Amino acid sequence: MKRCAKLMLCICALVFGAVLTLPAAAADYTVVRGDCLWRIAQRHLGSGFRWVEIYEANRDHIRDPNLIYPGQVFLIPGLDDEDETTAGETEALPSTETAETETSAEIADGAPDYACEAFWALLPETADKAADTIYLYPTVYFGGGDDAPRFASIPEEAYRTDVLENLELTCGIFSEATNVFVPFYRQSSLSSIASVSAGELEDYLKCEPRDDIYAALDYYFENLNAGRPFILAGHGQGSVMCKLVLKDYMREHPEYYERMIAAYVVGCPVTVDDFEENEELLFAKGADDTGVIVSWNTEGTDNTDSMCVLPGMLVINPISWTRGEGLASTASNLGSRIVNHSSGSVDDVKPGLADAKLDIRRGVVICSNVNLSYTPVDCEGISSLCGARSYHIDDYLLYFYSVQENVSVRVAAYLRSHGQ
Repeated sequence: MKRCAKLMLCICALVFGAVLTLPAAAADYTVVRGDCLWRIAQRHLGSGFRWVEIYEANRDHIRDPNLIYPGQVFLIPGLDDEDETTAGETEALPSTETAETETSAEIADGAPDYACEAFWALLPETADKAADTIYLYPTVYFGGGDDAPRFASIPEEAYRTDVLENLELTCGIFSEATNVFVPFYRQSSLSSIASVSAGELEDYLKCEPRDDIYAALDYYFENLNAGRPFILAGHGQGSVMCKLVLKDYMREHPEYYERMIAAYVVGCPVTVDDFEENEELLFAKGADDTGVIVSWNTEGTDNTDSMCVLPGMLVINPISWTRGEGLASTASNLGSRIVNHSSGSVDDVKPGLADAKLDIRRGVVICSNVNLSYTPVDCEGISSLCGARSYHIDDYLLYFYSVQENVSVRVAAYLRSHGQ
């Protein structure tokens, strides 16, 4: 992964070097529905990486490189005059117009147009499985410094690379049994989240991150889902967004919610209050119930304060899939993925290295294996937010193959119960 990061830095350096010596040839281009800077650069300059050249040449007209609008006219550097007449031509795109409620439409107004493939981190070429997963990734944009933007910029290659590296680690849990769809979204930086309490985080993210995800869901259900049942899954900030989707978006779209196999809301608090305020939501009781929320946060014994922990949390054991306090041993864990945070290497270990025992009072999974490394102290402040004895970034990875099997079990149970 480090080699990949170095390669991306080299590519970005070459791109920015090209910006300093823009070719004299240029032509006007009129933005059409479905465009984004990446897609325009890919079509007319031969590489999506060259979106920076278009942005630099039109800074006076582009406030946010994530957001461009039909009718805007941009100068495309490096495009021959003779190509000017074809610069505005584009292939037909699927319509994104839907019959959303007024509330949903207003929220999604300023978000990227997800008809543009560049706004998807994962988009299956063929959806050949009977069910889907919509996965919302955790915080990978750290920000840092008072002058850093609060929200990630989707076109920024460093951000895109970090997202893809996270998906490489985690999405295999869902890709065995489902078609996986992952939208890029303008997530909030870790440095800005650090100033917000766990109880306030949902309200804090009812802005750009929510706008993007609602717009992505609108496009997904109208154009990509084709009526298949689906899993909603997330981790960390992505799981907070899953909670907003379950509480608000699905309330507006009960026809979608009826097809939800399960929601894996991992690495953030899921409390009794969430269910009292939303009576249609159900928490998992076992390995194969459907239409339920599945959640856990992993810690060592005697962890300190954590923004992942609130009073009244509900939790299920990610090895035994029970809600009792019995120990599920390492021998029962089907397999772990262990990341060396210094070298970036990943080892698959079967059976898994982590055990799991619920602390019902605290509402967390306790892993008692003292030979496993906690979330690194230098991991961009995560350990200070989640506690020194937290396994937050490994919530999925410690139980990787047990969770992968559970996804298959829940998908099969849903298909069976619906005669599919």
